Amino acid sequence: MNLRKLLLTNNACYKAGKTITPKGIMIHSTGANNPWLKRYVGPDDGLLGKNQYNNHWNQDKPGGRQVCVHAFIGKLADGSIATYQTLPWNHRGWHAGGAANNSHIGFEICEDGLTDASYFSAVYKEAVELCVYLCKLYGFSERDIICHSEGYKRGIASNHADVMHWFPKHGKSMDTFRADVKKLLSAENKPADTVNKKYYRVQIGAYSVKANAEAQLAKAKKAGFTDAFIKYD
Repeated sequence: MNLRKLLLTNNACYKAGKTITPKGIMIHSTGANNPWLKRYVGPDDGLLGKNQYNNHWNQDKPGGRQVCVHAFIGKLADGSIATYQTLPWNHRGWHAGGAANNSHIGFEICEDGLTDASYFSAVYKEAVELCVYLCKLYGFSERDIICHSEGYKRGIASNHADVMHWFPKHGKSMDTFRADVKKLLSAENKPADTVNKKYYRVQIGAYSVKANAEAQLAKAKKAGFTDAFIKYD
């Protein structure tokens, strides 16, 4: 994950200063064919690129709307994918249009034309990694992740289709997304001693007298090298 921070301090949501105890994550997508982060995040930090229309969300009410999310995923000026945190994670966002504003961290994935498999794969992977990061930060599991459309079905968000108008076009759903988060969480939580390791064995000597070899073997085992052995040539 390429996580960066540019808080939208001029947004009325940020200035409201309300906090929450996060209980889950809500995934949104922007609903516009514009994958560039500079459309929503600004001003230019040298990586985003300049928004020539100055219509990013770092203003009081962007486009006259009360909107703000905790992060955006999309393209930097060089075409690479990044995540920008735009609110403190425990700040009450304006993303759900319902009660989920009081309980969920919300982030937007910048949409393109919805047909570019390469772009989708990159932002999907970034979103999985962001959710894993937040799950570890707040003790969530994959079951605590929903999209906006699922929030609507639960009665905690407004009637939006995202992200189920996009994910299925590339063979994905929120169920596969949660499964991918669970898989990565499990891999990162695996104890170190269960991870496959490569060992390099060192021979420390050769002896023509058997008693000397056995004495060296005894020393090695006493020092903790329990898998030491004598090889006869």
